[in-house]
Amino acid sequence: MSSPLVIRPRAESVEGQPILRPLPAAQCRSVGPFVFFDHMLETDYAPGHGMDIRQHPHIGLSTLTYLFEGAILHKDSLGSEQRVLPGDVSWMTAGSGVAHVERTPADALAHGSCLHGLQVWLASPQEHEQGPASYSHYPAASLPVSDNLGVRICMIAGTGFCLASPVPVLSPTLYAHVQMQPATTLLIPSEHVQRALYLLDGELLLNDEDVEPCSLVVLPEGEDMTLYAEGECQLVLIGGAPLDGPRRMNWNFVASDPELIEQARARWAAGDWPVVPGETSRIELPR
Repeated sequence: MSSPLVIRPRAESVEGQPILRPLPAAQCRSVGPFVFFDHMLETDYAPGHGMDIRQHPHIGLSTLTYLFEGAILHKDSLGSEQRVLPGDVSWMTAGSGVAHVERTPADALAHGSCLHGLQVWLASPQEHEQGPASYSHYPAASLPVSDNLGVRICMIAGTGFCLASPVPVLSPTLYAHVQMQPATTLLIPSEHVQRALYLLDGELLLNDEDVEPCSLVVLPEGEDMTLYAEGECQLVLIGGAPLDGPRRMNWNFVASDPELIEQARARWAAGDWPVVPGETSRIELPR
């Protein structure tokens, strides 16, 4: 039996919001279609303060935001304007180019708020890399849930555990939020080629070995694995089919062809990009 790969995240800040980022890492560039994983750490914002990620571009990927607490206002260059609440899925496919803004809504900004959640990027298959951009929102109640014997599984995106999410993923995907009561077990089948788990909190064993909280554990391919909750805990599972070739990542751009990234960088720097309605401030291209 192979040993799992444990990736300890690096701490960073995105426009003032503290995060942990285990993916991408030198030891692992992707897990299924997932090429980027940000854990937005639980943060209390005083009145007048909040997250404010100004207008910025993407190509070649889909972003998925999933909150445990708080709210985010999503706006994009397609004209979408959506309040995202805990348990919702905010899904944006960039295609050949999209821009968006993510910020604390005005009412939460005025009164103060707490924010805690995840944002992941999924690389688009090569045939969809330069396709049209799109946005869709899925309320928490629309996501399928299994709740049996002290283990609750919400399928955020993709398929697994006899559940299928309505989120329109572009390749075989597993993204599940799992909550386990003490002394419960969960078998993670090998139905998806690549899989990893991220323990948000609690005490958890993976095949009788301790799992370190806030670490990404990449599971061996082709092997069923067993989780045992020593205490109440919650985690997410990610994975899916391997990418259809290597990907380059540069700033907010993902592509199989480096030339596509260079073109996107030049377009953003020149201001030749779709604009989010009503927005003038933007994040400039890093050098």
